[in-house]
Amino acid sequence: MVERRRLVLLLGALSAFPALTIDLYLPGMPEMARDLRADPGLVQLSVTVFMIGLAVGQVVVGPLSDAHGRRRLLLAGLATYVAGSLACLAAPSVGWLVAARVVQSLGAAAATVLARVIARDHVDGSDLTRLVSALMLVNGVATVLGPIVGAQLLTVAPWRAVFVVLAATGAVLLVAVARVLPESLSVERRRPADPGATVLAFRALLRDGAYLRHTLAAALMFSAMFAYIAGSSFVLQDTYGLSAQQYGLVFALNAVGIVVLGQLNSALVGRVADERALLGASLALGAVAGIGVLASVVGHAPAAVLLACLFVLVAALGPVLANATSLALSPYPRSAGTAASLQGVLQCVVSGGVASVMSLASHDARSGAVAMGVAVAASAVAALVVFCSGAVRLPARRSERLVAVRG
Repeated sequence: MVERRRLVLLLGALSAFPALTIDLYLPGMPEMARDLRADPGLVQLSVTVFMIGLAVGQVVVGPLSDAHGRRRLLLAGLATYVAGSLACLAAPSVGWLVAARVVQSLGAAAATVLARVIARDHVDGSDLTRLVSALMLVNGVATVLGPIVGAQLLTVAPWRAVFVVLAATGAVLLVAVARVLPESLSVERRRPADPGATVLAFRALLRDGAYLRHTLAAALMFSAMFAYIAGSSFVLQDTYGLSAQQYGLVFALNAVGIVVLGQLNSALVGRVADERALLGASLALGAVAGIGVLASVVGHAPAAVLLACLFVLVAALGPVLANATSLALSPYPRSAGTAASLQGVLQCVVSGGVASVMSLASHDARSGAVAMGVAVAASAVAALVVFCSGAVRLPARRSERLVAVRG
């Protein structure tokens, strides 16, 4: 078995791919729009299609990994990511950039879903929650460094240099996985590749009220974070007058909260409170912060007030994702890939849909700020409502229950 620290570091880096791929180039989005002579909304679309690609990639990779193992699919995904990053580097137009981001997202999908699945292959229960919290630490560090590195790159190089860094990062992780990460799913634990069985498994998961409640709550909370990611570059730079470097620093400071609350969650789970209690508390914290963001942009509050609300919102995401992932995946040891992929798909679809509506409502700096505030508040409050009210539980057929085998 891979030594724990090495496992946490490598899986954390893999799970951070989506955040790093988005955060690193956020400070350069206004420059991209000018250089490619594109509308800011089209540049924002490159973020949205990245999330859609993540959804498509995960729904394919997760079930395939239950049948064929994790390692080969992970290597193929990393190679695809490197190719997509190089295509972004060469983009002559915003259309090319958007298409290349789709390719890049398919590779990132393999990395992020398989990081969660490999973690589930090793542990479950509160141990899984602590491991996911540790992955969130690495993820949070990447989120902190991403916009800072991106902003500093812009002081010495054009925005295309960001994709040089991303391609190099993908190549390094490709080599690392090939050298140190063994296969975590033994042959006897694999399930035959059967599209029909996969559909039944997805249906069974969607009829599992507890799984759906935890997954949707996390997806909606992530949507609040993603609305901030997609809109804050323009809102904070164009409306509040921050430079690209100041924006990168602010974004990084906000992301520190993910690390802090994520590690606090790891210390508390199983000792002071269980995953459900901690999930509810962090969702409530996020809802309050989301309402604060909306009130700040509508009421023209000073930047310091808005940034304080955004800090709390981002911080709450750490324990939300750690606890929700553990609660959703622990009951499914034999179909962890399928369960993790559906979790990722719902997260991407919901957040991508929210960001798309937000982009359509963003016609200028003022409307963009209000659209971001509404999207953040509505998503965070909806996440808490879903968790508190519970999802509608539909009865699963016996064939579906047998396909989505519980441990």
